[in-house]
Amino acid sequence: MRQYTTRAVDIVHGSLVVDMLGLLTLDWRKLAAWQKSPRGVGPQEFAKLEVSGINVFHPAVELGAHEPRAATARWLNDWRVFLDRDPERFLRVCSAADLARAKQQGKIGVVLGMQNSSHFESRADVAWFHALGQHVSQITYNSKNRLGSGCIERRDDGLTRFGISIVEEMNRVGMAVDVSHTGERTTLEAIEASGKPVLITHGNCKTLSPHPRCKSDKVIRALARRGGVVGITSIRTLVNPSEPTTIEHALNHFDHVARLAGVESVGVGSDTDLDGRDRRGPRQRLRFDIAGLNHPRRIYDLTEGLLRRGYSQRDIELILGGNFLRALGEIWRC
Repeated sequence: MRQYTTRAVDIVHGSLVVDMLGLLTLDWRKLAAWQKSPRGVGPQEFAKLEVSGINVFHPAVELGAHEPRAATARWLNDWRVFLDRDPERFLRVCSAADLARAKQQGKIGVVLGMQNSSHFESRADVAWFHALGQHVSQITYNSKNRLGSGCIERRDDGLTRFGISIVEEMNRVGMAVDVSHTGERTTLEAIEASGKPVLITHGNCKTLSPHPRCKSDKVIRALARRGGVVGITSIRTLVNPSEPTTIEHALNHFDHVARLAGVESVGVGSDTDLDGRDRRGPRQRLRFDIAGLNHPRRIYDLTEGLLRRGYSQRDIELILGGNFLRALGEIWRC
């Protein structure tokens, strides 16, 4: 097991650590078993969550369902039952106070969100899903929906009238607007339409990697001016367009956002679970993981890297969770 400096360990232990796209597991069969079993997460698996140093996870997904409204309701209900059944170990996060409470009480906090808003069939659905426990919603996934255009569309037509009404209603009920997979024009128009900070829960910088999922400097500046935060991923193809790819390349994205928009605008959104994505057998062709950011204690490696880059303790505390705490406090206050 790798040894970490006392300073890095103290910073992690003293910080509220939020992974704004962190999965408890990418093994969907395992997740289903946890949710169905009265015992929930086994001792060994829970110990892995505890030693990670991460206090709050946001395990949002895109379901790709034929009937997204019904599927999303089932997904949220399964999560609510699972979390509320185990209040000694888990905390369902519904407010900024809950974020801090997870840290204070030594529980694993979970923010319920979705990586698409296709389940919003009407403006009234926003309040309905919020009541079911959803507190973050991504405007689009990669493709177009009724709200706007995703990042892989050949033409981005921007935020639709329906999309504007949904953003307004999300502001009203206190649901965070996420633009991680949204196209450039739709992203900028969502930021403009929102009266509250908008989040990129998991994204990277297009200046450093030209991947469609990465965000331009124009977007990052616009987001930051309104109080938004960019959660940097550790996904190899989003971090560096060529090989080799190391943790230093990931740190470059933290540096870029901090220099461009201020350290108050950058956070963590790993887009993976504690074991990484590269464990699916010999048929897997693409590599996703970056050494050092693909294991349960990766947040300590990240902290060591930020210290190497000269960030102060206060700066690192903001990056690890303070910035998302501030932004979500503004968004969820309604």
